[in-house]
Amino acid sequence: METPSSPKLSLGQIAQLIDHSLLQPQLDQAELEAGIAEALQYSMAAASVKPCDVAFTARALQGKSVLTGTVIGFPHGANITRVKVYEAIEAIEDGAQELDMVMNIGHFKSGHYDAIEGDIRAVVEAAHERSVGVKVIFEIHYLTTEEIVQACELSETAGADFVKTSTGYAPSGATLEAVRLMRKSCGPQTKIKAAGGIRTLDQLLAYHEAGADRIATRASVAILEEAISRGFN
Repeated sequence: METPSSPKLSLGQIAQLIDHSLLQPQLDQAELEAGIAEALQYSMAAASVKPCDVAFTARALQGKSVLTGTVIGFPHGANITRVKVYEAIEAIEDGAQELDMVMNIGHFKSGHYDAIEGDIRAVVEAAHERSVGVKVIFEIHYLTTEEIVQACELSETAGADFVKTSTGYAPSGATLEAVRLMRKSCGPQTKIKAAGGIRTLDQLLAYHEAGADRIATRASVAILEEAISRGFN
């Protein structure tokens, strides 16, 4: 892992890079509540939860700085567009403040680019009408370099707020090379989120240095405790 060269971040800035991932299929109510408490304790950017947990999470985080995030079309992006739009609207009505939608991977690999752009745009428009941002998940494990660039262009044209590397449920997740490519392929208005396999402070810092504005991880507490032990304050 490369050593970051950027100025040292504060502990609070590191916490604000983190989307605390609470998406595991087996996650039970006690684990959900513990995860929300962790996100609050460390003032992370967001708690990212399953759609069925949005209403509870939004109530728990009401009036707090930690955002309630959820996923749309997760994890394969294979739902038809009107279902994704319905899922997005329901999530927002339940209190979601950020949406991470999965691009239809199979259709993208088939070259159905107009359909992909329309799918993303429909969710983005529904969300933006309700003042909620959208992150588009590519699942880079399955994409070539050229396809990552194409996915960035389609997402930007459709109005996405973020592009994101991975769901965390493919055989592999984020890479520094992919994050650098995504940053290079997007305009400054589009942010980058890295997900999948980021478990240490040095990894988080390296991904931030590469261009990631947000990091999704299950290892949030371990990362922040490591930052505290290393003198970040």
